[in-house]
Amino acid sequence: MLELMPFERRTNSLLNLFDSMERDMFGNLESSVAAIRTDISEQPDKYVIEAELPGFKKEDIHIDVDGNMLTISAEHNEESEDKKKGYIRKERRYGSFKRSFDLTGVDSANIGADYTDGILTLDLPKLVKQPDSTRRIELK
Repeated sequence: MLELMPFERRTNSLLNLFDSMERDMFGNLESSVAAIRTDISEQPDKYVIEAELPGFKKEDIHIDVDGNMLTISAEHNEESEDKKKGYIRKERRYGSFKRSFDLTGVDSANIGADYTDGILTLDLPKLVKQPDSTRRIELK
C-alpha cells in the first residue's frame, strides 16, 4: 500500500536510497574518483580549473595530457604509529584519485599549473581562432 507523505519527504527518501545504492556499488564516495571536487571558470583568454586536493604533496600529483584529454591523478599513502604503555596503534590511509577533462579548444602546449594550500589551479589558454582560410584569387 502506498503511503501518503509530503513530496519533500518522498524526494529525500528517494535521494537517500540513491545515495546508499551508490555507496554500496562504488564504495565510500570520499575515497572514490568523485572526491576530486573541481570548479571550472571561463575567462576571455583561458579556462581555469581549480581542484581540491588537500593533504597531498606536489610529488603525489600528476597532470598528464594525452591527445585531447587532460588527466589529473593523485595518490596518497600515509601511515602513522602511536605507541603508548605497551599498546601499539597503527593507522593507514590510502587514496587514489583520477579525473579527466576534454581539451577541445585549448592550447595544450601552454597549460600552466600551480598547487597552493591544497588547491590545484590549472590555466588552460584558449586556442587563438585562426582567420578564415578562404579567399578569392584574382585572375590575371
